[in-house]
Amino acid sequence: MKSLSRYAVPLLLIVAVISAFAYLQLEVGALFSREGLRQMGSYASGFLNPDLSAGHLRAIGYGALETLAMSAIGTLLAALFGLLLALPAAGRCGLIAKGVARLLLNALRAIPELVWAALMVLAAGLGPNAGTLALALHTTGVLGRLFAEALENTPPAPTEALQLSGSGRISAFCYGTLPLLWPQLVAYTLYRWENNIRMASVLGFVGAGGLGQMLYMSLSLFQEAQASTVILAMLLMVLAVDALSGWARQRWVRS
Repeated sequence: MKSLSRYAVPLLLIVAVISAFAYLQLEVGALFSREGLRQMGSYASGFLNPDLSAGHLRAIGYGALETLAMSAIGTLLAALFGLLLALPAAGRCGLIAKGVARLLLNALRAIPELVWAALMVLAAGLGPNAGTLALALHTTGVLGRLFAEALENTPPAPTEALQLSGSGRISAFCYGTLPLLWPQLVAYTLYRWENNIRMASVLGFVGAGGLGQMLYMSLSLFQEAQASTVILAMLLMVLAVDALSGWARQRWVRS
């Protein structure tokens, strides 16, 4: 019986994989045939000679700045609104407000950025405004939940001591809770900014501006050289932002 159960799971996985290939009607033989490999190699070789012309590099620089601006503004708005929603979500404003805030944060977080971008394109039109709003809405749900959990784990003693000494709720929060909470807020915000840089590069595929829209246009027109340059620009931008974020965490969080 034990030997049967030991082999049952691998057999079921093999049957599931074979069934998936049969259901999707994937022509594996045609994909790895001589003609298929030749076509894939011919297409991939177009990416080995990126377009480094002055006009294209100028357009990429503008798209990179647009992508950075989208991610930075979207993350900043999300951090502000996430902190506002984190206060009731952490139970600071009563049980009813806690339930409503958590429901709103879950709804914002449950919808992916690409879906938000598609909705915002319909509402705000094509361009970076739609991408910025999409990033802000989804990231508000993520940061709001993280901020709420950080608030729940923050010791209440400093705030209570300030309130007992006559301070108001706002001043007690700013001087008693926020200094303890600040390193976590900065770390979460910087981490989400890194993610939003990558996501802002993808949102252009639904018309939300930035480098993603340039990449989508290049791939749609089979301009492999131009697409290769855009991909390289994305890689360099992500590496630069990762280095900047690491320095900022070292400077503002760990210190």
